[in-house]
Amino acid sequence: MSTARTSTLATLRGSIERIEAPCDAHGLNKVALGHAAADSVLHGGLAVAAVHEVFAEGHQSAAATGFIAGLAGRVSPRRPLVWVRQDFSEIESGALSMSGLCELGLDPRLLVTVRAPDIDAALRTAADALACDALGAVVLEVWGQARQLDLVASRKLTLAAQASGVTALLLRMAAEPRPSTAETRWIVRAAHSTPASPWTAWGAPVFDTQLVRNRHGPVGRWIMEWKCDECLFSEPAAYPQPVAATPAHRPHQAAAYAGQRRAS
Repeated sequence: MSTARTSTLATLRGSIERIEAPCDAHGLNKVALGHAAADSVLHGGLAVAAVHEVFAEGHQSAAATGFIAGLAGRVSPRRPLVWVRQDFSEIESGALSMSGLCELGLDPRLLVTVRAPDIDAALRTAADALACDALGAVVLEVWGQARQLDLVASRKLTLAAQASGVTALLLRMAAEPRPSTAETRWIVRAAHSTPASPWTAWGAPVFDTQLVRNRHGPVGRWIMEWKCDECLFSEPAAYPQPVAATPAHRPHQAAAYAGQRRAS
């Protein structure tokens, strides 16, 4: 074996050992999600320059897409975002809606979408995009149990993210989790969204999120509401509809009525 090849293998082994070795979670650069309980478990928020995985069943693809768009908005609020999609993803779940992303608070002008004919091309494109430090995040969306997304591929993506400082977000639809070097792994489902007002049927996006892998701490499960105006996650409000102030001329009756409403 040549000296150059031996040196390259030693360098790669050292990089892999650094990825897999336990390290101080507080030393990582984090971006707060906004949800107090989730941020506490994550020791301050989502780590940037790392790989994060989001899994969902096929019929939950819209919820998972909205959730990962929120994560991308948190880690890359004013920097370009590259979204790599396998062709099959668009066949199954439809094209990304620019107006929908705009309603979520993201700027569609900062989004570059790439359609890959197969998983191999999608992986190569995502790795190339992660090498560009001008980006804020790269989303790799893959449908189904792709054998190419193994531990080796995960390590390559993690090394690329660490080298450039760009965050990798893997969106996996209709797939089962496999061993990887991901910093976190989430399973996402849609949750009930209460109408924001009596005159509209729509409310803020709400997600049932389960953190099933956290390299530096415990896991957990939370209901997370996405605040489109503030572009952050939060705990759903107990009373999402605005409450009128107590009239000055009958404060006792109003307080008693409010107590009855809470008890009902």
